[in-house]
Amino acid sequence: MKRIKQIEEGVRLRVQHEDDLWALAQMIRPGCKVGMMGFRRDQSTGTQESGRAKSADRKPMWIVLDTKATEFQPFTDNLRIQGIIAEAPMDKGSHHTHAVGPRDELEISWAGGISESDRSLLAESVQDGGRGRVAIIVVESDEILLFEIAQHGMRQVGDTFTLRGGGKREAKSTEVRNAFLAKIAEQTSKAISADMPVVICGPGLAREQFESLLKGTGVGHRTLNIATSIGGRAAANEVIREGTADAVLGEFAMAKQVRFIEEGLARIATSGAVAYGRKALEDAVAQGAVESLVIEAGMLRSDAFWADAAAQVRATGGAVIQASSEHDAGEQLMGLGGVIGLLRWSMD
Repeated sequence: MKRIKQIEEGVRLRVQHEDDLWALAQMIRPGCKVGMMGFRRDQSTGTQESGRAKSADRKPMWIVLDTKATEFQPFTDNLRIQGIIAEAPMDKGSHHTHAVGPRDELEISWAGGISESDRSLLAESVQDGGRGRVAIIVVESDEILLFEIAQHGMRQVGDTFTLRGGGKREAKSTEVRNAFLAKIAEQTSKAISADMPVVICGPGLAREQFESLLKGTGVGHRTLNIATSIGGRAAANEVIREGTADAVLGEFAMAKQVRFIEEGLARIATSGAVAYGRKALEDAVAQGAVESLVIEAGMLRSDAFWADAAAQVRATGGAVIQASSEHDAGEQLMGLGGVIGLLRWSMD
């Protein structure tokens, strides 16, 4: 995300990557005004010529909406903002939908100005604006999984490639496995853009062979090879959690979220300095005990209680981490109610 300029009670932004749309989907909600270029049909240009109707012309114009709803599917390149036209050369009061994608510019304003939670998320998005996505490939001798890592989510790309199972099981010779790895390396290279860094991981030596085969495709992917203690989806989570891929993941927002959530889960397992559940967190916040509050981003904006709690945490020098539920650790966070607090001291 690139900040173009400040405007009254808001900001003008340029969308740089698909990942920016997740942040915009959190910040834009009913009550916001959102302006961007759009098209409306000028009904005055529709005519009847030679017995045939001429359709009205679509004219480009700057349209400001009073937002009523947003629609966004993670890992897509389109955010839809639905609302009523508040400012435009025509059709004021009519329904309109902005379709926001990479390279679009838009202005967002909030009644009373931007909230601290939105300001924080915007600053994070601006800072992360130059970072693209990363691929993680989990390689075992008879199974390969491909994941795409974004700033706020992880998804599996395609089906699991496998030699396992099937009706009649045959002995998997070295020749069969080599052909399998070569075939998937070729397919994977086509599925990943050349500028996307690739983390190859897994518990065995097949990942070394796969890396050579991937480089042999000639696409020139930047690769990082990491040994893991386990295979499957858990291997991808291990790479993110342990920080072994920081050379390419760097300060990805998702990696940061995962580490805080995993730390919270570890403290729960050992009865450490942690709090979850509304009542326990309310007590911890009131005593200034919360060092880091990890909360699903939507909850900050849908429940005034959590917005107030976050403000109190910041006032006492704590950090507020706005998390996504679009990765495995985020799903675990939601299982705890969507919020967990890492404490300065134990409340027991």
